[in-house]
Amino acid sequence: MATSVPAYQYQNGTAVPIWLNKGDNAWQMIAATLVGLQSMPGLVILYGSIVKKKWAVNSAFMALYAFAAVIICWVTWAYKMSFGDKLLPFWGKAGPALGQSYLIAQAWLPATTQYHKDGSIETSVAMQFYPMASMVWFQCVFAAITLILLAGSLLGRMNIRAWMMFVPLWLTFSYTVGAFSLWGGGFLYHWGVADYSGGYVIHLSSGIAGFTAAYWVGPRTLSDRERFPPNNVLLMLAGAGLLWLGWAGFNGGDPYAANIDASLAVLNTNVCAATSLLVWTCLDVIFFKKPSVIGAVQGMITGLVCITPAAGLVQGWAAIVMGIMSGSVPWFTMMIVHKRSSLLQQVDDTLGVFHTHAVAGFMGGILTGIFAQPELCNLFLPVTNSQGAIYGGKAGGVQVGKQIAGGLFIIGWNIVVTSIICNLIKFVIPLRMSEEDLMIGDDAVHGEEAYALWGDGEKYDKTKHGGGSNSDDNLHHYATDINKTSSGATQVV
Repeated sequence: MATSVPAYQYQNGTAVPIWLNKGDNAWQMIAATLVGLQSMPGLVILYGSIVKKKWAVNSAFMALYAFAAVIICWVTWAYKMSFGDKLLPFWGKAGPALGQSYLIAQAWLPATTQYHKDGSIETSVAMQFYPMASMVWFQCVFAAITLILLAGSLLGRMNIRAWMMFVPLWLTFSYTVGAFSLWGGGFLYHWGVADYSGGYVIHLSSGIAGFTAAYWVGPRTLSDRERFPPNNVLLMLAGAGLLWLGWAGFNGGDPYAANIDASLAVLNTNVCAATSLLVWTCLDVIFFKKPSVIGAVQGMITGLVCITPAAGLVQGWAAIVMGIMSGSVPWFTMMIVHKRSSLLQQVDDTLGVFHTHAVAGFMGGILTGIFAQPELCNLFLPVTNSQGAIYGGKAGGVQVGKQIAGGLFIIGWNIVVTSIICNLIKFVIPLRMSEEDLMIGDDAVHGEEAYALWGDGEKYDKTKHGGGSNSDDNLHHYATDINKTSSGATQVV
C-alpha cells in the first residue's frame, strides 16, 4: 500500500532542509509569541489599568503604537544593525531583513566567531537550526518590549506625537548599539560580558533611558503626581500575569534552542520572581503594616528583571538569593532613597522604571558575575572558562569587573543618546502636552475615554441625570469618590 507524503515534504523536501530542527524552530516561535504577549496585550493592559482613569487610553496606546512601529523599523533596517555584519565594534551594518532568500536561509549571527589571541577559533559562529525568519521575529519582540518598558517612565504627560518620533529614533541609535555590543558580536560580547537574556540590553537600557527622557519631558501635573491611583487593580494583575508567564519565552528562548539550558532558565526565572514578590510583600507588611498589591507586582517585576542576565548561568539556590536581593534592594531605593533624594524627586518617573528595571537589571548583571556557574557558562558564553567570583580563581574576579564595565557602558550610552534624541525632537514638537490637555487627559488627546461614567459612551448631563443648583458640586464629589483607592503600602511612584 502506498504511503502518503506529508504536505511539508513536497517539492523534494525543500520546505524541510537538512539543517532544520523542528523542535528548536517550534520552541523559538513559541518563545517569540510569549514575549510578544507580554507586550500585546500584557503591558497594554497593565499600563491602561495601573494609571489614573483619565490616562488609561493614552497609556495603553503608547504601548500599542510602540509595538507596531518597532516591527516595521526592525525588519526595514534595525535587525541587521543589531545582529548583522560588523560596522563598528558596537554597531552592525543597517539593511533590510525582508527578502525571501535571506529569511528562509539558516539563521546565524555573522559577527559572533570568537578568536583566541593567537588567531585560532575559540568558539564557532553562532548558528541556529531554524530559518532566519524565526530569529528576526524573536529578536523583534525583544526590541518592542524595551520601548514599551521605557514608556512606563513617561505616562501621563508625554506628547503622543513626540512619542511617535521618539520610538524609531531611540530604537535606531540606542537599542541597536546595546544589542550588537552584547549579543550580536560586538566588543562586549567578545570581551565576555554575560547578559543571558537582556538584563542590560533591555532592562538597564529602558530604565536609564526612561529616567533620562522623563527628565527632558518634564513632570505630570502636580495633582497627578500627588494622587495617581490605579483605575483597575484586577486588570493590572491580569497584565502582570501575562508578563510573568510570558517570561518563560523571554529567558527560555535565549539559548536559541530547545535545550537543557532553556529548561534551567525557565525554572530559575520563576523561582527568582516568586522569591522577590514574597520579600517585597513582607517588607511592605513589616514597615507599612499592609500588603500592597501594587507592591507585589513591583516585586514580581524586579525578580524577573534581576534573573534575566543570569537565568541559564546560575544554579537554583543562586536564583533564590537573587530573588531576596531583587525584592529588597529596589524596594529600598524606591521606598526610602527615592523619598530622600532631591534628584529622584525632581524627575517624574511615572511607574518607577528606574527602580524596577535599571536598579534591578544592573544588580542582576553584577550578581551574574558573582554566581555564574562554570559548566553553565560553557553552555552559553563565547568566552570559554568564564565563571562567577564565588567559584574562585582570577577569572571569577575578572568577570565581576566585566559585568560592572558593561553596565556602565549601557548607562552612559543611554544617558547621552536619549538626551540628544529628546532635544532634537523638542526643535520639532513639544515633548510635553499642553496644560489644558494635561488637565483633561484621554478625551483631549484621543477623543476617547476608557470608561463611561453614566452610560454607554454617555457623559454627565444634569438635564438627564438630575442634580439641582449644586449639581456641579455633586459631580465633583462623585468624581472624587470614584478616584479614591485603598492607600496600599506601595503606591505608584
